[in-house]
Amino acid sequence: MPGMRIAVYSTQPYDRRFFDTANAHGTHVLTYLEARLTAQTVPTAADADAVCVFVNDVVNAEVLQALHCRGVRLVALRCAGFNNVDLIAARDLGITVCRVPEYSPYAVAEHTAALMLALNRKTHRAYARVRERNFALEGLLGFDLRGKTAGVVGTGRIGAAFVRIMVGFGCTVLAHDPYPNAECAALGARYVPLEELLRASDIVSLHCPLTPSTRHLIDDGAIAAMRRGAMLINTSRGAVIDTRAVINGLKTGAIGSLGLDVYEEEADLFFRDLSDEILHDDVFARLLTFPNVIITAHQAFFTAEALTGIAETTLANIGAFESTGKALHKVSTERLA
Repeated sequence: MPGMRIAVYSTQPYDRRFFDTANAHGTHVLTYLEARLTAQTVPTAADADAVCVFVNDVVNAEVLQALHCRGVRLVALRCAGFNNVDLIAARDLGITVCRVPEYSPYAVAEHTAALMLALNRKTHRAYARVRERNFALEGLLGFDLRGKTAGVVGTGRIGAAFVRIMVGFGCTVLAHDPYPNAECAALGARYVPLEELLRASDIVSLHCPLTPSTRHLIDDGAIAAMRRGAMLINTSRGAVIDTRAVINGLKTGAIGSLGLDVYEEEADLFFRDLSDEILHDDVFARLLTFPNVIITAHQAFFTAEALTGIAETTLANIGAFESTGKALHKVSTERLA
């Protein structure tokens, strides 16, 4: 007999392909929904035992209460981050929350490097020029990465993978994390306070989770502490940076270039085709005006290996919960610290 009934929210065709492959034996009944999970869409989970959600689904106390009333016992995140879930409310309602703690850290780390290289060598501008048969090099000057200092904020699996990449480029690596990673230290990364990292780094790359302590970690004060003209890259969570502060930093030249794969108000933008619509987010529109900014739409994770890992781990979490009442990768309220 089929296992649990799962309402899978915020799905795209690629989600369905990889989940169908992972569920090839029909172990669970998967109902794919394009809509985000919100208070308005909760009724679509009426027959579900569990819901599977992504980064921009809303899993607050109101939504959790509504899910609980419909008999939902499990919230399965198909991502590593859990900042969109009210963990205390879930605990109080007896709803288990689980996640995919890792899938392909290399995918995100390599995309971070791609943003860095494109910003440095102005690849996005060069591509547009050549398409217009403009072969001039003025304005495309970059710098050698070898010998530069890279600051890595957050050295979990993704941050550690990026440290290895930067060491391979011949960079001096500074790191900041409340829990130093011995592997990074062995590679030569030196752990320092955040202010020292910002002051000394030519490139600052963010790989930390979004928690109350990291929300707007990069604000006006942090930007003032940065080496003037440094490159800033964020492939972690959008709200780790204060976008308005970063725009001011770009305008004054305090930030030399910016690479983003996440945005703090991305829920109304990313993972959809809005090419025929008017962009109503004035802050995001302002970011798009800078020639030294590259934004990708939360695609750093988007490799075949990562999507395979996400689907398989999510279904393994669900299977373990069905069998034992405990998910393999449960998220507890202790993760809020």
